[in-house]
Amino acid sequence: MNQAFKPAAMAVVAALLSGCATFSNDGGFGAVAQATKSRSGAETRLLRNDNDRRALDDQLTKLLVEPLGADTAVRIALLNNRGLQARYWDLGIAEAELVQAGRLANPGFSFKRTHGGGEVGIERTLSMNFIQLLTLPLASRIESQRFEQVKLELAGEAVAMAHQARLAWIEAVAAQQGVAYAQQISDAADAGGELARRMQAAGNWSKYDAAKEEAFHADAMADVARARKAASASREKLTRILGLSGAEATAYRLPERLPELPASPRKVDDAEAAAMRDRLDLQAARLSAGHTASSLGLTRTTRFINVLELGGISERDGERRSHGYEISLEVPLFDWGGARVAHAEATYMQSINLLAAAATNARSEARESYQDYQASYALAKHYRDVVIPLRQKISEETLLRYNGMLLSVFELLADAREQASAVNNTITALKEYWIADANLDAAIGGKGVQQ
Repeated sequence: MNQAFKPAAMAVVAALLSGCATFSNDGGFGAVAQATKSRSGAETRLLRNDNDRRALDDQLTKLLVEPLGADTAVRIALLNNRGLQARYWDLGIAEAELVQAGRLANPGFSFKRTHGGGEVGIERTLSMNFIQLLTLPLASRIESQRFEQVKLELAGEAVAMAHQARLAWIEAVAAQQGVAYAQQISDAADAGGELARRMQAAGNWSKYDAAKEEAFHADAMADVARARKAASASREKLTRILGLSGAEATAYRLPERLPELPASPRKVDDAEAAAMRDRLDLQAARLSAGHTASSLGLTRTTRFINVLELGGISERDGERRSHGYEISLEVPLFDWGGARVAHAEATYMQSINLLAAAATNARSEARESYQDYQASYALAKHYRDVVIPLRQKISEETLLRYNGMLLSVFELLADAREQASAVNNTITALKEYWIADANLDAAIGGKGVQQ
């Protein structure tokens, strides 16, 4: 080997030894899928090609045969939501940047030939960025931290998508159930209005009382229209989260009722501690702060030497040959790197404060969600155990008095309307409980941490 090229050759060998970063088999998605499943209870996967898409379509066809349950809705959203699938490819971008950070830039080669006066001059230069070789391990470590941060962020988005799907399912089923009870009230009002018109025609009912019954029926009809509008909107929101289109978007069925209230509320020993330990957004924020700190270290390392190139030179001037090497660097005459260091320090302090704010908010959200869960359970239990039994008792007594001709048919219809209204309030309380249950999972980091 020519002595002139030994420095460059040594640098190339060092680059080959250090630049061993390669792509992983699963692109890091296995960690995302595992974290998502442990917190949401459902699997997710990255759709890489048309075969994956066709396999999912077959799976969706089977899943949508039965009425759509909450867990199935979460499962479909994690597999089929295109926005989430698009975000998953950020992992491939982050891994590519990690691999790139472990590889040196290609060396440069230049060739110069001159002639004149009967003589020919030839110059060959092989150069490479030497400072990049020195900072290669640190740069690789920084990008590795960034890669881990992206994994956590994507797992967090997948868990958030599962939460959105569950909330949308609760809203859609409750709205559909509300339509049924609104229709019952409207039917009772319709019967009362028809009876009032007949009695008025027979001279047994005043125009005032008949108008009141008809007005109530008109309001009830408006309530049905409003309930149907809300049901349609909530179903479409669920459809968008599930990523369904075409015939699947309109063909899937929902259960007629929300799940019943559990016999007892669940207990979370320390909601704040669970949130600090298991929330993925906090884990991502911690890694972000560490990533920023590592970047600050790299900025200080290269503060004064921005470009350092090492090159081997071989020259020939006629019959005379010469060899050597050349080192070039940027002279910090005007820019000493102070602004870049100040920028990095400010960014780091910003990330630290963002982490502290995220932790404070997470603690508060955990407390609030657990308190809301307990209050929502108590309210739904009150409707189930107190209000509904009382309304049923009143309805039974009203019917007995009607059969004994102690009450009029209008009083019987009014009782039916009041009972339906109480049932509607029970549905609302039950919906609020299941929403509070889902929000508690989100606040403490997922289903996997509940006691």
